[in-house]
Formats: sequence, C-alpha cells, structure tokens
Amino acid sequence: MAGPNTGASSDTVPGPSIVAERADIPRARRIVVKVGSSSVSGDNASQIGPLVDALVGAYRRGTEVVLVSSGAIATGFPFLGLEGRPEDLATQQAAAATGQAVLVFRYQKELDRHGVTAAQVLLTAGDLQNPTHRVNARRAMNRLLELRVLPIVNENDTVATHEIRFGDNDRLAALVARQVEADALVLLSDVEALYTKPPEQPGATRIDEVPFGDELAGVTFGSIGAAGVGTGGAGTKVAAARLAAEAGTSVLVTATALVERALGGEHVGTWFRAAPRT
Repeated sequence: MAGPNTGASSDTVPGPSIVAERADIPRARRIVVKVGSSSVSGDNASQIGPLVDALVGAYRRGTEVVLVSSGAIATGFPFLGLEGRPEDLATQQAAAATGQAVLVFRYQKELDRHGVTAAQVLLTAGDLQNPTHRVNARRAMNRLLELRVLPIVNENDTVATHEIRFGDNDRLAALVARQVEADALVLLSDVEALYTKPPEQPGATRIDEVPFGDELAGVTFGSIGAAGVGTGGAGTKVAAARLAAEAGTSVLVTATALVERALGGEHVGTWFRAAPRT
C-alpha cells in the first residue's frame, strides 16, 4: 500500500478523466461502487471477500475507490433474533446500529489481507442538503482518498426517519458520485443487467446500453429486489443512473458476482452514457 499523502487537504478534486465506454473503467481516476443488501448479507455475506478483491484490484491500478454499501439492517437481523426486515422504524434503527458495526468489521477483515484500511462514512439526506455538511463530507472523502483509505459509505439509518431519507442507496451512490466527481458509478445487485421487464417474465430482453437522455419508453421495472431485504430495485437504479449521468458520470449496472469483470472493463451489464463534461 502506498504511503499516505500528507499534503494539505482541499475541497476540490483533479479534473476528471473520460470514461465513455466500459473498456475505459480500468483507466478511471475515481469510481464509486454501490453494492446492495442482498449481495453482502445472510447467505451472501461470503461475497464480501471477492468484492473486496475486485475493489483492491482497481485500487492497485491507481484508481481511487469509494464503496457505498447497503446491508446494515439485514446484517443486524440475526443478532436481534429477527427473521426478516422489521416494519417499525425503531427496530430498523436498532438493526442498523447493530449490523453496521458487523458489516464494516467484515469489510476490514477482508481488506486486511491486502493491507488496505477502511473508513466508515455515514450520511443522511439532510447532510447532503445542508451546504456546510455537504462540503464537510466532500472534504473528508477527498482527504481519505488522498490518504489511500477506502471510504465505505452508508445511510445513517440510526438517525434517519421515513420522512427524511435517501429512500435507497442507489440514489445515495449517485449523489456521492456527484459529490466526489467520480468518472464512473457501478451499481451492483443480484441481477447481471437491466431488462425491458422483470427478467422472470416472458419476453424480457436485456438492455445493453442506454444513451444519455433516453426515456426507456415501454420498459417496465419491478419495485424491489428479488431477495426482499433491501429497498431498491431496477427502477431505483435507473433513476440513480440518470442522476449520475446528468453530472457527467457514466454508469454500469450489473451483478455483484461480475464486479471483477466490470472493473476490468469487460462488456457486462447495462451501460448508461453520461452527459458531456463541461
């Protein structure tokens, strides 16, 4: 691991490189990767190791990596004796508080194999709406990246409310990508790409690429993931991809199992073209 950069911190980041195609991802200056609850909790907690290996592979190429990870509430279920996602806010907050510590521990345990340090960054929707909090969050993440630390971002579910929250971590990831001026955003779930309708339905076809501004007329998306432990689905990924693409960040939507190939620039998933950078 490279030694820390001890220079002065800054609110700004270097000019972005151009990631116009999937093949450009390995040359990205900075990327944000978001992983869903179903990919890193329960029986799929074993995917954390391969996910970390892929992230460190990008890190070793010189790319600055920010991970947005869901999974705190789902990880906390068994420790509270729960069999599924609780309905009431207080129990969700309790599960999040319990699961967040376990989740970050699991990430750090895998990162230890590579000599990389993780940093926990918990945000609320209010933090990114408040100019002072927003600048502080951006400054902290930029400094962590300068120091070659891997920021692991999640919504601060312990203090979030139903009325004031991101709604899903796909949106959070898009906002983080905008905050740190990422060249690419990779949204991971349990499905390898987006489809014209839920993939289990007859006639569903894979969407390979979405030009900037395409409204995807006639496409139907489900509301939540198949595992039922998260809050997002294909529709939230499309909304998040559009939000990031508007700011000039290209977006790839694919499966967690394909993350190494995705970060290696292979032709996987669904690619959202970004607006031209200004």
